[in-house]
Amino acid sequence: MPAQPLDTTNITSLVAAATAAPSLHNAQPWRFRHHTRVGTVELRADFERAMPDTDPGNRGLHIGCGAALFNLRVAAADSGLHVDVHLLPDPADRELLAVVHLNDSERPDRDLATLFPAIARRHTSRDPFQDEPIPAAVRDALRDAALREGAQLAFPDAWHVESLLEQVRDVEGRDSLHPERLEDVQRWTRIGAESAGTAVDGIPEGAFGPRKRGGRAPVRDFAGRRAVPGRPAAVFETTPHLALLGTHHDHPDDWLRAGQALERVLLLATLDGLATSLTSHALEQADLRELARDPRSAMGFVHMVLRLGYGPAGTGTPRRPVHEVLEIG
Repeated sequence: MPAQPLDTTNITSLVAAATAAPSLHNAQPWRFRHHTRVGTVELRADFERAMPDTDPGNRGLHIGCGAALFNLRVAAADSGLHVDVHLLPDPADRELLAVVHLNDSERPDRDLATLFPAIARRHTSRDPFQDEPIPAAVRDALRDAALREGAQLAFPDAWHVESLLEQVRDVEGRDSLHPERLEDVQRWTRIGAESAGTAVDGIPEGAFGPRKRGGRAPVRDFAGRRAVPGRPAAVFETTPHLALLGTHHDHPDDWLRAGQALERVLLLATLDGLATSLTSHALEQADLRELARDPRSAMGFVHMVLRLGYGPAGTGTPRRPVHEVLEIG
């Protein structure tokens, strides 16, 4: 129990930081419940924001919620609070993903606190990156960041990158043949008046990035065949720098750990001056997801493909007001 219970301002600030996390199509599938007497915060899944076509098993939903959980931990550490997390504490309550115990009687994790400035700066960038290598020391630090959260980050060899790019081309072809597969994308993208300052979730057209005129970066085009007036075109990098994030196993607690690892990697990359982009497009198909892993690797299951590089930081996407996602009792 915290020595001094958190007031509404404090807990609102922590949850606001949590909700800056990335999620599939920026659906923000999370809710929080603060129990003031015992000093805990529950992280709960909002299954009304699930995606039955894109994410039928809710793996992506758990990954996004895990990323939000990590941001909550970072913000708590920055506020001088120690955090204990219990994942999936009640098997009978499918919505309850984690219980976070906050207290100010133990030392906060200062390594987490150093990542706090990156929460506001981190955005998904769908712009071209420079064809410039990422230093080995930076790659090593990102690998270590994933390991600290119980996941793995691998930088694939050239042959593996080619395979991953081929899988992206494959899934794009499948989408063109089966337009019904795009229903989730269309539900969560905002074009025209719908994106003009009123949206609180989804991906507005200003965050689509330019239309790809050339290059080989695996950037999902959220406009599809829909026209976006004034949208520019650009040539993307020839040699995209990709990384795979995964875990040994493939259960809901693994997905939550993967989400925390993902956000730790993204925040550290942001502090290191890297732009970041995420793609799970090919991983949404079971057969392609099997092909994504390196058979020589100990990584059992791939959860996310990251694109890293030096370039524009990306455009922020809207967030739901904290009062819509936070219950205090």
